Amino acid sequence: MARVALLSNPRSTGNRSLLPRVRSFCAAHKDIFHYEVEHVDQIGTALATIAKVKPKVLVINGGDGTVQAALTELYHGGHFGKEPPPVAVLPNGKTNLIALDLGAEGDPMEALQRVLEIAKSDMHPHIVQRELIALSDGSAGGKQVLGMFLGGAGLADTMLYCRHKIYPLGLPNGLSHVLTVIAALLSIMFGMKGRLFPPKPTPVKVSVLKHGQLQGQFALLMVTTLERLLLGGHSPKADASKGALQLMIIERKTLTLVRALIEAIRGRLGRHRLEGVHLERGDEIRIEGDHSNVILDGELFEASRGHPIVLKPTPPVPFLRLAA
Repeated sequence: MARVALLSNPRSTGNRSLLPRVRSFCAAHKDIFHYEVEHVDQIGTALATIAKVKPKVLVINGGDGTVQAALTELYHGGHFGKEPPPVAVLPNGKTNLIALDLGAEGDPMEALQRVLEIAKSDMHPHIVQRELIALSDGSAGGKQVLGMFLGGAGLADTMLYCRHKIYPLGLPNGLSHVLTVIAALLSIMFGMKGRLFPPKPTPVKVSVLKHGQLQGQFALLMVTTLERLLLGGHSPKADASKGALQLMIIERKTLTLVRALIEAIRGRLGRHRLEGVHLERGDEIRIEGDHSNVILDGELFEASRGHPIVLKPTPPVPFLRLAA
């Protein structure tokens, strides 16, 4: 039995320089079973093979799309029966939100070394439970895609702007994100338009089961099951009666956005009521719009009239937190 199974996607951007180090590390540690896929379509076969070695931990090494595809296959594929191994994610994507939530940041190789150390000891203090977001069109038997972070409205448009306009410049991730935020703020606060700025978001309607609905143009729409919220926000207090999905919406108004940014910088966003900032929890969220984009862990979907996007939580899945 391998202590650690490592699933790598060599084609992810971060692995272009990292993979030689990963291969050398795995060659030096025989208790790591390393499986590489060339395309996300091969992840099902990969997990079926990995299940045969019965690892204590499954580590995902790839970009957001690899993580999203692996979580979907892990949940639906049934390769590990009723007791899948806890999942760890190396900080190797563009955004690393899932990895950060699980305490993995900095050098991916240091994170992999930490996973191996934990796998050799009592793992129970490091195992945490997280629900996944199941995205579908709401129809019976419709395809479900699973992830942990969804961005919509202006946030999705800004993420796509960063992906298509900023990342191709070849700048470091941190600088790319700073430039993206500046462009988005200039677009909202001063109405700047054109190919150098993110587009103005289309109106959307967001409904939370038993909690009402909001409709309008939003600078940020986010749904997650992670503990760490975007902008350093604090999620509404966990309450089984309120639901597992955490929703944050910031209206596309200059004063609202400025106040939200100030609260985020102070580490207080979400601690108290702020006009134009909406935080809610629920077990079913519906997003409707006219060709409005949403991005679930790097994969693009579209909400259109008569075809809403429906989000529901899955039962808890085990993950490995690297932080003490």
